[in-house]
Amino acid sequence: MASRRLATRIGWELPTRLASALVFLLVWQIAASLADSRLLPTVTSVLRAMLQQTISGALPWNLAITLGRVAAAFTLSLLLGSALGIAMGHWRRLDLLLDNLVMVLLNLPALVVIVLIYVWFGLSEIAAIAAVALNKLPTTVVTLREGARALDPALAEMAQSFHMSRWRTLRHVILPQLAPYIFAASRSGLALIWKIVLVVELLGRSNGVGFQIQIYFQLFDVTLILAYTFAFILIVQVIEWTALQPLERWAARWRR
Repeated sequence: MASRRLATRIGWELPTRLASALVFLLVWQIAASLADSRLLPTVTSVLRAMLQQTISGALPWNLAITLGRVAAAFTLSLLLGSALGIAMGHWRRLDLLLDNLVMVLLNLPALVVIVLIYVWFGLSEIAAIAAVALNKLPTTVVTLREGARALDPALAEMAQSFHMSRWRTLRHVILPQLAPYIFAASRSGLALIWKIVLVVELLGRSNGVGFQIQIYFQLFDVTLILAYTFAFILIVQVIEWTALQPLERWAARWRR
C-alpha cells in the first residue's frame, strides 16, 4: 500500500512540475513578444542561441568546466563541513573553540573571501575551488551541528544495550537521524555553490559559464547571457530531480 501511494505521488509530481515550467515559459514568451526589446529576448530566441552554442561546442565545454568546479567544491565543503559540524555538536569544548571562527566565515561576504584567496594564492584552479568551498563550509557546519545536537540519546543507549558495533550504530541509528540535515545542507549547498562558482569564474578564470557571461555582459548580449544561465539551471534541476530527491526518499524510507 505504501509503495503504491509513493508511486502515485511520484506519478503526478512530474506532470505538475512540467506544467509549472511550461506556464513560466509561456508567460516569458508573451511578455518578451509584447516588450519587443533586445534586452528581453523571447524564449525561442534563447533556445535558438542555446542550440547554436551547443552545436559549436562552446556551451557543453564551458558547462562541463563549471560543473567540474561545482562538484569539487561541493564534495569538499560537504565532507569537511559535515565532519566538523558533527564533531562540534558532539564535543562542547570544540564547539566553543571554533564557534567564533564559523560565525565570522558565515557572515563574511563571499566576494571578500574570493578576492583574498586569489590575492594570497594566485589565480589558480585550486584557489578557485578552495574559495568556493570555504564560502559554503560554515553553512554546512552550522546545519550538521544542529543535527548532531538533535540526536536522540535514548536511541544511542538502546544501541549500546544491544551491543551494536560502531559501524552498525552509525548506519542504523545516527545517519538516519542526520539524513534530513545532510540533505538540507546538500540542497542549500548546491544552490549556493553554483552561484559562487560563477563569481569565481568571472573574477579569475578564463573559461566556464561565469567567464562567458562576463564576456556577453560586456557586449550587452542578453540572449546569450540567458542561454548560458538557462542551460545551467536545467542541469541543476536535473540533478535535483534525478539525484537529490530520489536519494532523499530512499534515506527517509524507514519513516514509512
